[in-house]
Amino acid sequence: MAAKTARVKWAGDMTFIGESPSGHAVVMDAGADSGGRDHGIRPMEMLLLGAGGCSSIDVMMILQKARQKVTDCWVELTSERAEEHPRYFTKIHMHFVVTGVDVDPKHVERAIKLSKEKYCSASVQLGALADITADFEIIAAE
Repeated sequence: MAAKTARVKWAGDMTFIGESPSGHAVVMDAGADSGGRDHGIRPMEMLLLGAGGCSSIDVMMILQKARQKVTDCWVELTSERAEEHPRYFTKIHMHFVVTGVDVDPKHVERAIKLSKEKYCSASVQLGALADITADFEIIAAE
């Protein structure tokens, strides 16, 4: 597979503009305690959101293939980081909320497990240092 290039460019203070290999951009900034001005997301927050996004895409694709009638889906992520530098994630918990009509809990459980163990490269990468756990709830759609 060919290497892909991302770019992160300084925009003043502690603000940087990141451009992905697919051409999408995001503003990143440090917190005020590190000289930032809160102009954008923190880089570590992006890592956490990346894992949530990657896993959510997997879960939705698997549930759709299983013909589950999902009307909404989100994941709430809580995390803990090491006290000392480098302050990597030590724990990440993903709480999936799936709404729909007659959604089978066995399909949701299987989708989350497959994402965590097989498909979500972001979770696998972060899981090298962090204990990643997940659970879910299903809300019946009206």
